Amino acid sequence: MGRDVRALAPLREHNFRWYFLSRLVNLCGTTMAPVALAFAVLEISDSPGDLGLVLAAHSIPMVVFVLAGGVIADRLGRTLVIQGSNVLSALSQGALAVLLLSGHAELWHFVVLSAFNGTVSAASLPALAGLLPQLVPREQLQPANVLASMSRNALAILGPSVAATLVVTAGPGWALAVDAATWAASAALLLPIRIPPRAAAAEPTSVLVELREGWTYFRSTTWLWVVVLSFGFLNAIHAGGLNTLGPVLAKDSEIGEHGWGLIMSAEAVGLFVMTLLMMRFTLQRPLLWGMLGVAVFGLPIAVLGAYPHTVPVMLVAVLAGMGIELFGLGWNLAMQEHVPIDMLSRVYSYDMLGSFVAIPIGQLAFGPLAEALGIRRVLLVAGIVYLVIALATLFSRSVRTLPRVSTTSAPASG
Repeated sequence: MGRDVRALAPLREHNFRWYFLSRLVNLCGTTMAPVALAFAVLEISDSPGDLGLVLAAHSIPMVVFVLAGGVIADRLGRTLVIQGSNVLSALSQGALAVLLLSGHAELWHFVVLSAFNGTVSAASLPALAGLLPQLVPREQLQPANVLASMSRNALAILGPSVAATLVVTAGPGWALAVDAATWAASAALLLPIRIPPRAAAAEPTSVLVELREGWTYFRSTTWLWVVVLSFGFLNAIHAGGLNTLGPVLAKDSEIGEHGWGLIMSAEAVGLFVMTLLMMRFTLQRPLLWGMLGVAVFGLPIAVLGAYPHTVPVMLVAVLAGMGIELFGLGWNLAMQEHVPIDMLSRVYSYDMLGSFVAIPIGQLAFGPLAEALGIRRVLLVAGIVYLVIALATLFSRSVRTLPRVSTTSAPASG
């Protein structure tokens, strides 16, 4: 009983409660958006290359501007940056929903609005990553991260299946309209959060100086750059393989749109199961267990290529979800406990830059590769390569042995 109470302790913190509610509302829409967007593009064009183009239009500006986004978040305040980003996301998703529902959507609309959303994400993602340690005492970081993951994972179980049902019955525009509404509501729910302002520097510093500080910390921290380097390759494979070729193969096989939604929901079941387990156990050696979990994330890609049927892909998707959730918790704890709070968003932005930089390459390259070599062969090889790269990171001693930091403190200002 005592452990259950400790797991819920972050909800007693005023700021965390509003953050939690804001994310919960937002996730009601964002868990549906990827499925809706993929099949909305495929309604206009059956080409996997066009879908890759739309996805790359989002990721390229996100990669280009994410370092600036980290500095903005550390300078202006993470809550303010998140609120502004949420409003802009509501407007762009709402515009795309109107175009789809009115029957006027064209491929270039998807490209332009995806690029706009990617630019907005470049600011919001480092801010979101750096905000949570400011909302709870240090000793509550694991339960706070677990609660945030639980809300995301519980909704992710239903979101893809609901989106797939909407796509089949009413069209993808309605799922994107829901997403737009939740972005707006989420911004409003952040208003009650009050965080002490960041302490003024003795001397004003430029953006370049702050970027250089973040880069110096990043390159001098071995576990940090090793994992980020590996994710440069892993995210490219995942984005090009599962996210780009997956819906194409599903549409042209017995899996279908609804089966693809079930697979995405199965992955979310694994995320949720691991979240429940992490409410009961303290995670030690966060990156050792995290990278072992990441390796399992290659299984759905390989199985989709070897045997593209709904049930077997769903089964490995559950295991993959458990693995990626284990990594997500381990990575956040490593960052939040080891990186100084005043540069956390900047360091997260370098993490995101390195992790995201090759995503557009995967999104643009896997379509032509599939057309030249066969979609199933490309997926099978990609899944195996993913597994090998994830396990190779454990040759780094700093990754294998990174410990938890046990400290007790109030929420940090920023």
